[in-house]
Amino acid sequence: MTRSVSLFVSCFNDMLFPNTARAANVVLRSLGVKVEFPRRQTCCGQIHVNTGYASMAVPLVRNFVNTFSGAEEIVAISGSCTAMVREHYLELANRTNDVNLISKTRELVPRVFEFSEYLTDVVGVSDVGATYPHRVSYHPTCHSLRSLHIYESAIKLLGAVRGLQLIDLSFAEQCCGFGGTFSVKNSPMSTAILADKVANIVNAKVETVVALDNSCLLHISGALKRNNTGVSVMHLAEVLAHGLDGVV
Repeated sequence: MTRSVSLFVSCFNDMLFPNTARAANVVLRSLGVKVEFPRRQTCCGQIHVNTGYASMAVPLVRNFVNTFSGAEEIVAISGSCTAMVREHYLELANRTNDVNLISKTRELVPRVFEFSEYLTDVVGVSDVGATYPHRVSYHPTCHSLRSLHIYESAIKLLGAVRGLQLIDLSFAEQCCGFGGTFSVKNSPMSTAILADKVANIVNAKVETVVALDNSCLLHISGALKRNNTGVSVMHLAEVLAHGLDGVV
């Protein structure tokens, strides 16, 4: 049976990291999955909820539900956005007292998957045929680890990549300090947390840091570049696309 998914890119990736969406598309199609991109998708509303403006996220919830309601499965390339949908959408829909929206939200939420868990838990693969001959460490982002409890799926996928040396990162589970507006409103604390993360990355002597959220990778990348470490960052989808469909 041919699987069909709708790809939820997230506004952050759409604006700043479109290559991640392209990479996810390459990986999914290489596995025989039919990929669609609903053009009406927008922000999931996470930033509104995180900053105390939950009521302003309701129209975005409604748009998401209406946009993806016809999808068999929805795959998101952001752990934090996936967590937003799973943890907050039904509660936000309940606020409206809109019986139709509540019903559609309840039915849709279980069909939303983060990219790595979709590959391992739904499609049932760990080796997608990728090649990436570099020393790599995996940073489990807070939402993917603590909210979604995703860790093993990413490790399995990275472990199957040809040539990739997966290096343990000390205190990997610790936050990178981004936290959306936390890094702006609590800059000194965010910077201190980030310094610890970067020190552990440097000590691991890796070439690339991989995660499931480009927001965290953007934060980490800034410090890596400012300190001239030479370490790059990549979303998991980009690593898995290497060697597929002409991607190098």
